[in-house]
Amino acid sequence: MTGEHLDELNFADKRVTVVGLGIEGVDLARYLSRRGAFVTVSDSKPREKLAQRADEADALGVRLALGSNRPGDIAEAEALFVSQGVPLDLPGVQTARQHGVPTYSMTGLFMELCSGPICGITGSSGKTTTTLLVGEMFAADERPVFIGGNVGIGLLDQLSSVRPYTWTVLEVSHTQLQLVDRSPHVAAILNITPNHLDRFSWDEYRRLKTNIIRYQQPGDIAVLGYDDAECRALEPAVKDRLLWFTLGDDLPGDGVFVRDDWAVIRFGRLKEKLFPLGTLRLRGRHNQANALAAAAVATACGVSPDAIACAVETFRGVPHRLEFVARAGRIAYYNDSIATTPERALAGIRSFDEPVVLLLGGRDKQLPLEELAAEAIKRCRAVILFGESAGKIEQALRATGGPAQATIRRVETLPEAVDAARTEALPGDVVLLSPACTSYDAYEGFERRGEHFRTLVQEIAKLVLNTAEGEQLPSLR
Repeated sequence: MTGEHLDELNFADKRVTVVGLGIEGVDLARYLSRRGAFVTVSDSKPREKLAQRADEADALGVRLALGSNRPGDIAEAEALFVSQGVPLDLPGVQTARQHGVPTYSMTGLFMELCSGPICGITGSSGKTTTTLLVGEMFAADERPVFIGGNVGIGLLDQLSSVRPYTWTVLEVSHTQLQLVDRSPHVAAILNITPNHLDRFSWDEYRRLKTNIIRYQQPGDIAVLGYDDAECRALEPAVKDRLLWFTLGDDLPGDGVFVRDDWAVIRFGRLKEKLFPLGTLRLRGRHNQANALAAAAVATACGVSPDAIACAVETFRGVPHRLEFVARAGRIAYYNDSIATTPERALAGIRSFDEPVVLLLGGRDKQLPLEELAAEAIKRCRAVILFGESAGKIEQALRATGGPAQATIRRVETLPEAVDAARTEALPGDVVLLSPACTSYDAYEGFERRGEHFRTLVQEIAKLVLNTAEGEQLPSLR
């Protein structure tokens, strides 16, 4: 949180501008208008692109300034709230901050006002799965918990239901850490790897991630991924207690590690087996790491070992994250639309022993493609490219120089890609949407892309079911 401390600022009768009418913008507009602020919501999208959210804002009686972020609507405010993802170098935001207008965020305001203890989880990958699994661990322990943050849930509406004994577990993105000056009681950084380099320099991105532990106080607990070099380097920045997590068989201090295929916790006097890795239903070593991270975080929050083990055994995963969609003609289809970086697509490929037909494409994030290209060309039966970045990925694939197994095909759209994948796949294969790019060339977010993929696959499954053996399936296009 920047500017004056929030508990010293009364928003009643103040001109307050909220920049960005997403989930956060609606949440902020509702909170501020109920407290007597004169609220303006500024968003560069036209009304027709905002649909229901614009209607919600209208119902609150706030002023909407849509279609562009006009500097006057922002710089002339007495207080400014910037939604995550909105660039802080936006002209109006820059001018307001230069003129000393207090500038805040939903996350910062929630952390300031929340009456109960907060756990925050960030990382370049794995944070949603880890956050929701921690929530399941609390539930298995029959302890009150609120799960929020970057999981599609506004925070401020929930303040009235959070009691001093209620834990809040937040998934926190790097952009939600731009405007905070406090850290959660338990703060976890899973990993820090190159991401969002189309918007931030590597140094800026790393600094934002570390904000989650920067303001911790004595008595707080940090949880860090020992297998990640960037996280290991943060040890000197930890203010008090530190828990590591690792897929290795030991640690230099407290934390969760693996011994004889069991997750083991060591935390002060506690040393106990938690769960066998084989009980985890999710595919891939990266999900094993997520489970260990969740166990470390839950332990730091006081969740019992039995509840941790129970949650791991029953947790079925999160949509769009190596989500099994359907089996059609002995071909299994998986939706990994969340994989918006080459690193995450690599993890997706490596989660399967079966031959893979891989769907790559979308909008480029200016991240290195060499390792993904080498793995895909070597391990996949076919790679189907679609969207804005198809040409760039094709160049990377053809430049690998290694032994090539994969067929490379290039199409325009996701439906065409699914159609092409169906014709390339053989019985026993996996068709995997793990795009390595954002969805913004064609979809509002990775969720919409994943939902469309799911619909297309379900159409294929129906066609296979209703097509006689030997008949050709019709195209999806």
